[in-house]
Amino acid sequence: MITFDECGEMLDEIADSLPYELYRELNGGITLHPESRLHPCAVNNDLYILGVYVHDNLGRYINIYYGSFVKVFRNKSKEESYNELRKILLHEIRHHNEFLAGVNDLVLYDENQINTYLQKHQGKR
Repeated sequence: MITFDECGEMLDEIADSLPYELYRELNGGITLHPESRLHPCAVNNDLYILGVYVHDNLGRYINIYYGSFVKVFRNKSKEESYNELRKILLHEIRHHNEFLAGVNDLVLYDENQINTYLQKHQGKR
C-alpha cells in the first residue's frame, strides 16, 4: 500500500498532468486528508467516501480521503493505486466542471450508484 506522502505525490503528479482549464474557478484547490470517511448510507461499514467536490461559502475545492483510499485499495500495487487515484480525481473534477456548467449528470449517476448499493444490501442489515 502506498503511504500518505506517496499518495500526495501521486495526486500532485496527476493534477499537474491535466489541462489547467479544468481547474477554472477551483479556488480552494485539491487537498489530501489523512482520515477515512464512511458514507452515511453504508450498510455494514463497507462504503467509503474517497473524494468530494465542495462548493460552499469558503469556495470550490476537492477533498481526497487517504484513509478511505487505504481501506478500499489496500491490496493494490503502486501502479494500480495511481490509476485508482486518477479515476477519483477525474470524477471530482468532473463534478466541479458540471457544477460550473449547471449540469448534474454525475450527481444523478452517483445517486443511482448509491441506490444500486442499497438495493443490493437490502435485507442484509
